[in-house]
Amino acid sequence: MSDNSFVTYEPATGAEILRVAVSDIDECVARARRACPEWAMLPLANRMELMRRFANHVRKVADEFAELIARETGKPLWEARTEVDAVVGKVEISINSYAERTGSKKLDNALQGRAAVRHKPHGVMAVLGPYNFPAHLPNGHIVPALIAGNVVIFKPSEKTPAVGAFLVDCFHKAGIGEDVIQLAIGAVEEGKALVSHRDIDGVLFTGSVQAGVAINRALATNPAKIVALEMGGNNPVVVIDTPMLADAATLIVQSAFTTAGQRCTAARRLIVLDHLYDPLMAELLKLTERLIVDEPFADPQPFMGPVIDNRTAEMLLESFVHLLTHGGKPLMNLKRLRDGLPFLSPGIIDTTAMDERPDVELFGPILQVVKVPDFDSAIAEANNTRFGLSASLIGGGPDDFERFWNSIRAGIINWNRPTNGASSAQPFGGVGLSGNHRPAAYYAADYCAYPVASTEMEQPRAAIHIGLTQR
Repeated sequence: MSDNSFVTYEPATGAEILRVAVSDIDECVARARRACPEWAMLPLANRMELMRRFANHVRKVADEFAELIARETGKPLWEARTEVDAVVGKVEISINSYAERTGSKKLDNALQGRAAVRHKPHGVMAVLGPYNFPAHLPNGHIVPALIAGNVVIFKPSEKTPAVGAFLVDCFHKAGIGEDVIQLAIGAVEEGKALVSHRDIDGVLFTGSVQAGVAINRALATNPAKIVALEMGGNNPVVVIDTPMLADAATLIVQSAFTTAGQRCTAARRLIVLDHLYDPLMAELLKLTERLIVDEPFADPQPFMGPVIDNRTAEMLLESFVHLLTHGGKPLMNLKRLRDGLPFLSPGIIDTTAMDERPDVELFGPILQVVKVPDFDSAIAEANNTRFGLSASLIGGGPDDFERFWNSIRAGIINWNRPTNGASSAQPFGGVGLSGNHRPAAYYAADYCAYPVASTEMEQPRAAIHIGLTQR
């Protein structure tokens, strides 16, 4: 691979997917800057209609799109199809969100004229996407930003540029200008150049806490740029008294191992009351042993595929060994299933006896289990993290959930539901190291436009009634 080209490979097979040149960031920004005024002046109804054309085009190419997502991420085809559905669904959700959260308001005020609130786009927005949902998550920034009148430069993860290219091509095929939504190919250096470019007006990021904190630090002295960060979590699922332990185990498996644990909302920690530990573990281990781990197009369809690459697999195996050597008790070992390919079996480890449980996001199929004596201890353990994205309570009654909801520091708090699978019709974001209080999904409209207050009269009319000398 030359210095100015990029190659990506299928996690499940190692086959090459895409070989493409690295983008010139200055050129991308210059093109976006030139396109900005015309797109912002286009009537809102026209921009919305173009988004609907985009959704219709994605529907037409849904099978091809899903197959590419499955190939480049390794996720099962069934799951890739749900991601394409989410890309389509984002359009109407974003149109409704814009109307509700950033619509125009006018109020007549007699002799004082008319008061108005309208919204303006920020300008040129940089969207930096992750590899786990390489279409859906960046699309959740791109569509609201375009509706609001911004132009967008989208840099996909260096691990999933082919999906990024396909997504951008769908916008172009729908009639949205090639300078209005652009693809920027590259890795860390190109990401830094895009974030720090003086002609970028905003940065919308989904990814690791390390990268998000670096972006926040780089832009800390530049309050003119809007910054929205979604950075993952060390998410807890708490199990208290319930007679439905098989269902509880299913919710735990869905939370921890869907997408091979590569979701920012995945459950990393299972916190369970002492007296439920043995019967719950029996159900959980029995179900986890049945999970099929295979390539995306296998028959029968697998529950989960490989993690994104071999380096990630090796880091997860090293992390599991670290937990073992520092007091963790293996309940189900994390194992490499195929030489040379990043297939991992789910790993479950009891970390109750560890003196210090590392507060990190292990982005893969590892679930840490902690036993606690009572609900108070469970809540304290759930909050024992610098993150705050997602949390779930399984079991208990309405009063228990109300107490849980009031006590847990997180942006998504569920009851008898998985930690993941959040609805795009709700806000999506967290606190602490999980985000900077700019939730996405239905609330993305909030950071894609800014409110402008006006007082307006048809003709100038004014008088000064005090403080003037006599004529």
